[in-house]
Order: sequence, then C-alpha cells, then structure tokens
Amino acid sequence: MRNIVIVAETGCDVSAAEAAELGIELVPMHVSVGQKTIDDGSLPPAEMLEECRQLGVLPRTSGCSPADFAAVFDRVHAQSPEAQILYVAYSAVTTCSFESARTAAEGRDYVHMFDTAHVTIGQGLVVTEVARHLAESPSISVEELQAWGEALARRVRMGFIPGDLGYLRAGGRLSNAAFVGATLLRIKPVIELIDGRLVATKKLRGSMEKAAIGLMDLLAGQGDYDRGLCYFVRSSGLPEQVQRAAEEHARELGFKAFKWYETGNVITSHCGPGSFAMAFAGKE
Repeated sequence: MRNIVIVAETGCDVSAAEAAELGIELVPMHVSVGQKTIDDGSLPPAEMLEECRQLGVLPRTSGCSPADFAAVFDRVHAQSPEAQILYVAYSAVTTCSFESARTAAEGRDYVHMFDTAHVTIGQGLVVTEVARHLAESPSISVEELQAWGEALARRVRMGFIPGDLGYLRAGGRLSNAAFVGATLLRIKPVIELIDGRLVATKKLRGSMEKAAIGLMDLLAGQGDYDRGLCYFVRSSGLPEQVQRAAEEHARELGFKAFKWYETGNVITSHCGPGSFAMAFAGKE
C-alpha cells in the first residue's frame, strides 16, 4: 500500500473499478427507498428509480456515518500502519459526511482531510487527479498533496441540469428553492456549486440537448480553462443524442479528451433520471 491513501465518498461518482485502479478507498453514502436503506452503489440506479415508481415514493439520501469512516480508516491502518490517509470530501455544507469523518478521525493522527466544496464529478475530478498526482509524485508529503488538492478544487467548475426538478425539490438540496419553482414547460435551471452549495444560477430554454450545450458554454465562459480533459456525468435515461452533442461541443471548445461517468444512487436521487453534468478545471 502507498504511503498516502486517498479516501472519498461514493457520491463522487467514481466507479468502484476506477477507484481500485487508482488506489482510492470509497466510503458508502446511503439511500432509503420506502422502508429499505441501501448503500450507494449496491443497486443499479435504474432499478432504484423503478422501485421508487412502483412504491410511489422518491428516494431519500443520507451521508456517511462515523462508523462508515471508522471502518475504512481502521482497515487502511491495519493493512499499512505507516500510511497517512487523505480524505478528499464531498461538499461539507450539503451532507453530514465531513462531520462524520471528523468524529471518526478523533485519536487518529494519521487522518487528514479537506472539503472540495463539490459533489458528483466535481468532487470526482479532484479525487482522481489527486490520486494521479500522488502516483506521479510518490515522495510527496500528505501536507503537500492536500495543498495541491485544495488548489485544484478551487479551480474546478461544475454544473448540472437536473432531469426532474421534483427530486431536487424533495431533497431540499437548493439554497434558492424558489428559483426551482419555475417549472414551466421547456425551462431548465442550471445548478452550480457556489461556496459548496447547490444554487440555481440560470434558466435555459429548449430541449435537453440545447440546455446541455448552454451549460457547457456557461462554464467555459467563466474564464480560461485547462483543455486537457473534461468530465461528463449522466443519470439513467439521458438520450444518446444529448451525449453525442456534448462530445462534439467539447471538441469545439478545445478539449482534447472527455470522460463519461454514471451517477450513483445518491446523485441520481438528487437529480432524477435523464440529468447531465460537466466539470473541468480553470487555469491557475
């Protein structure tokens, strides 16, 4: 095991396979469907949505508990007592997870943490890039790696278009919920992370394809950016033509590569089916 181990919640939407490849430990967040509670990632999101439809309920989410973090911290420490742990956190103002990790870290001086102030692939971008930076700089100290990750997190731009506003409204995840009340036909809100909070910042009219392009232009228009790689995430039901249009427009915006992710149970519970999001890093 490496001298530094990266930890993040499943809500970063990095797959278990990629996490294993990069040496990232994922801590499960949770979703309740009716009377049943599952770990994020334990059920295909499409099946979860179908269960909700049959029960006539919306899914409810909960963050990681102190016990969830303690189990991972203890396992990592038992496997490699000399290793330092760097927890790269889901936005602390949106969930209890960060405080749960603080509680679990009491008495464990080998645990370090920082708040990315992002969710889904915004957090996922930071988590995976921190892991890659560690692989490229194996002698880096945990303090240096944390500082590098914090600087990257401040540059990340991420926004999404929910597939169903009812999921966001039910989850209470917007700081300006009155904005989301604008559910007029063919009006879609762009949701961005501002100070770690999910905020509806702009109304886009038209089809999902047109809205996805509008979101990409909105993020790109916020200043110069790293054109190496952009991250996309979709929830179950996003039409293929929207995905193809996003890929084509990414090339038009100058990105050399793009990578698609799938929303897990937690993020699907917030954005609903058919959602789209993009994340990339602005220039230093």
